[in-house]
Amino acid sequence: MKKILVIEDEPEMRRNLTTILRLEKFSPTAAANGKEGLKRAREEKPDLILCDVMMPEMDGHGVLAGLRADPDLVHIPFIFLTAKGEKMDVRSGMNLGADDYLIKPVDKRDLLAAIESRFERAEQQARQEFQPNFDSAEPLYSLGLTPRVAEVLLWIAQGKTNADIGTILGISESTVKKHVLEIFQKIGVETRSAATLRALEVLSSPNARATSRG
Repeated sequence: MKKILVIEDEPEMRRNLTTILRLEKFSPTAAANGKEGLKRAREEKPDLILCDVMMPEMDGHGVLAGLRADPDLVHIPFIFLTAKGEKMDVRSGMNLGADDYLIKPVDKRDLLAAIESRFERAEQQARQEFQPNFDSAEPLYSLGLTPRVAEVLLWIAQGKTNADIGTILGISESTVKKHVLEIFQKIGVETRSAATLRALEVLSSPNARATSRG
């Protein structure tokens, strides 16, 4: 379950955002000001941060600057929440390295689309950084997977759907689903994205890159 930190000083807005995220199966946590938000980010290392621009203690620009200066937090996707008419604040934030911004009050569809877009981009960047070798599923055996289940994970890591994997491996889609659930259980994740990242880590190891078919 993806962790999302909401940094927002308006109680109603903060409550509405966390409720939406929880209903959409994310794991939200909240902070009432920038100083508290930066502290929570360092403690919890969320998968994404939604942050208001104008706040007491520390504004959104200060939060973003703190994140970008921390090697452990610099890669966390960051979305600004801004009121209408704060275009200069938005421009400054984007120059600092914000990934996106949303105008308050935030429409649910826009919120979820922005979040999904950021997660997709992060996954694409991870693929480029890891330089995985997809020639063999054998390195994935180290995760405690059987050869067939490891093959399923190999194709998941390449962005294939359950239907695609069923066709490739000559098995039913329902069987693929069972294997996917087994993968989640074995490696301790809850989403395909998390399983993909774990597989990419293994497939990018020196031993995996040295493996070739046959």
